[in-house]
Amino acid sequence: MISGIAHINLTVTPGTLAQAEEFYVKTLGLTSAPVPELQIGTICWFNIGSSGQQIHITDHNAEDPNSTRHPCFKINSREELEALKKSIYDHHVRGGPAAPLTADKPGEVDSGQSFSPRKTQSLYFD
Repeated sequence: MISGIAHINLTVTPGTLAQAEEFYVKTLGLTSAPVPELQIGTICWFNIGSSGQQIHITDHNAEDPNSTRHPCFKINSREELEALKKSIYDHHVRGGPAAPLTADKPGEVDSGQSFSPRKTQSLYFD
């Protein structure tokens, strides 16, 4: 169902976004990518070669349960996306230590929740 990763969003300590940008560009050799105008100064995007994959860095408290960190998965078809959303929702309903804390019910309006280890996964159709 998941065919790849479009991007991952990582967090850095608030106030250290410029240092993160320096590290990802000068030390790791990644290329900066433009971000939406309204997000300038709050997020940095970096291309991973010509793979189409990116790393996004935001300056939010990583310990915050509503943190913006998440992976964005590539899905091959609308049908596979819907099947994956159902699987995530079913796991949420079953519960357990690895279950998402929240999940959108398939067929209802998506909440736009972003993925974090125990929150609903946002999956983007590619």
